[in-house]
Amino acid sequence: MSSLAEKNSTGFWRKSAVFVLLIIVYLIVAVPFKVMEIIPGFTDIRPVSMLMPVFGIFFGIPGCIAYAVGNLITDIVSDSLKWSSIAGFAANFIGPFVYYLFWIKLSKNQFHLRKGRNLLKHTLVIIIDALLVAGMITPFVALSYPEVNTALFFVMVLINSSAFPFCIGIPLIILMQDELGFKPIERKHKIKDMPKQYGKY
Repeated sequence: MSSLAEKNSTGFWRKSAVFVLLIIVYLIVAVPFKVMEIIPGFTDIRPVSMLMPVFGIFFGIPGCIAYAVGNLITDIVSDSLKWSSIAGFAANFIGPFVYYLFWIKLSKNQFHLRKGRNLLKHTLVIIIDALLVAGMITPFVALSYPEVNTALFFVMVLINSSAFPFCIGIPLIILMQDELGFKPIERKHKIKDMPKQYGKY
């Protein structure tokens, strides 16, 4: 019994440490670029968006929460905390969650981007996810801050949420999985279409 409690305690602290580390990684990538504002106080150049698929696919729900919390902390430290940050928190949870939902829960194929079919699927998920994130935040900004150019805001969120996950996120994922040995979180259904070189996960 004591061994089980000790194991649970170790698991809890390990998960907590990973969660905190994910937030730190988010902040390291996000904060330096907050100065590159397009609409001051509302939107900026966000290379951190490349981490959305990484956090969702490799770290699951804790990764999704860490991504949303990291975004909220970034808003606070950069003095950008507004009522729209509520929608931002929700959208920044949904962002990585869409990747988690598709690749870990819905897809019958093992996640990897070395096959053209999977790369095409992943590209479609990026587009759908970007539209969803932009569609969640923009109406809230439009209703709360009518002075903001909502068309520009929508386009910038769309670009940030698609260009960085595609141009930087895909190479990063391939590097993490193929060279650094990172594995997608465990799946609970039968896996198909797994290349031999990946071995067993």
